[in-house]
Amino acid sequence: MAARNVVVIMSDEHDPRIMGCSGHPFIKTPHLDALAARGVRFTSSYTPSPICVPARAAFATGLRVHQIRLWDNAMPYTGAQRGWGHVLQEHGVRVESIGKLHYRSVEDPAGFDQEHLPMHVIGGHGMVWASIRDPFKPRVDGPRMLGERIGPGESSYTQYDRAVTARAVQWLKDVASGPREQGFVLYIGLVAPHFPFVVPSKFFDLYPLHTLPEPKLHPSQGYQRHPWVQEYEDFMASEARFADAQERLRAFAAYYGLCSWLDHNVGQIVQALDEAGLSDSTQLIYTSDHGDNLGARGVWGKSTLYEESVKVPMLMAGPGITPAVCETPVDLLDLFPTILQGVGIDPAPEMQARPGRALQTLARCAPEPERPILSEYHAAGSNSAGFMLRKGRWKYHHYVGFRPELFDLQEDPEELDDLAASPAHAQVLEDMHRALLAICDPQVVDREAKADQAALIALHGGIEAAHQLGSSTSTPVAVPLEDSH
Repeated sequence: MAARNVVVIMSDEHDPRIMGCSGHPFIKTPHLDALAARGVRFTSSYTPSPICVPARAAFATGLRVHQIRLWDNAMPYTGAQRGWGHVLQEHGVRVESIGKLHYRSVEDPAGFDQEHLPMHVIGGHGMVWASIRDPFKPRVDGPRMLGERIGPGESSYTQYDRAVTARAVQWLKDVASGPREQGFVLYIGLVAPHFPFVVPSKFFDLYPLHTLPEPKLHPSQGYQRHPWVQEYEDFMASEARFADAQERLRAFAAYYGLCSWLDHNVGQIVQALDEAGLSDSTQLIYTSDHGDNLGARGVWGKSTLYEESVKVPMLMAGPGITPAVCETPVDLLDLFPTILQGVGIDPAPEMQARPGRALQTLARCAPEPERPILSEYHAAGSNSAGFMLRKGRWKYHHYVGFRPELFDLQEDPEELDDLAASPAHAQVLEDMHRALLAICDPQVVDREAKADQAALIALHGGIEAAHQLGSSTSTPVAVPLEDSH
């Protein structure tokens, strides 16, 4: 029997609606579009948490954030909780990573035989300053989140993605020249389109500034942010820190350009897979850790519960995958059983406490629109927890200590009309809240997160000491790009 392999490509901060295959009017993503055309595109795919480190820890373990209690960007995955990589290792499947993981350290037993060009949280501790909550304490003196320079050019992140892609291409060539009897799982972590908003000119120039549309619901046009979201914007203040209107326009062009840059790198990896003769034995998955608000509601970055921030792309192609569009809601937790099934391991023994289901199975079944999907946020710029529940046509936002939001995604996919205060939707609101309580108690989870964060801050010497720990912006590239671990 031929070896069965899985390649997972995870980008960072990619709103899935910014792909040609999703119907975007001008974005250029030909390689992702081609992948979608020969595989399955999941139209309602979500992150377990709209911020890097908790989302990636949930991805590793197949467990919800409140189950693993890794709440924010100072609580990285260490390998202490069982992950899909550990299962693969126990079954003798070769499993390696290339690129960004955002776990704690290369020394941790995180479930990889080898980590090439790894990117982990800074100093092994991450953004401890952002664990200070209720009240939060902004770092107004630090560099701005989106980067000090915005526009065409090179950054350490574009250089990193170029190196990661080259390493992945070489890795696949090396596999092709060796014995084929053993299957493998290769995880590839690219950082685009994550800020800083700097991208090679070839890709920046695809999006002339005068052609770019304004995002929806800007406060200058009378829109009032939800108070929980307003607190986040007060914390980050990204919109207020643009030098001028032209720099703000360059930020849009750079993000779109980074999506095309990402697509370019995905194309090279797919081509290498084909040239290595591995396409017929390899299931290929493309996803991201979370999305990006990209100026909607005057907010930048992730960390909100709106579609721009909590949705992720999910494309899957390869042997046994019939081209289709699947409308069943899914999330990153589904990749745990998907990866195991992809290499021929029965995931059932691992799934008692895990809510995920294999994408291969979901793609073959009739749509299940009522499947509930949870995302939760306990991190930077929030004084209380936020929970998103997607179920059927409805999307419910529960903010501890604040009024809720309710959206009808069937009639209002852009979330322009909050129905939470509508008497006609009172029963829907109650039903959605009850569905959330069936998964977790928001008040209890909020208390647990804050208790764990208080303990972390105390461990680092108190609030003033903790406030100095961690980057104010992107995690730096901390490994020499020619090194492999």
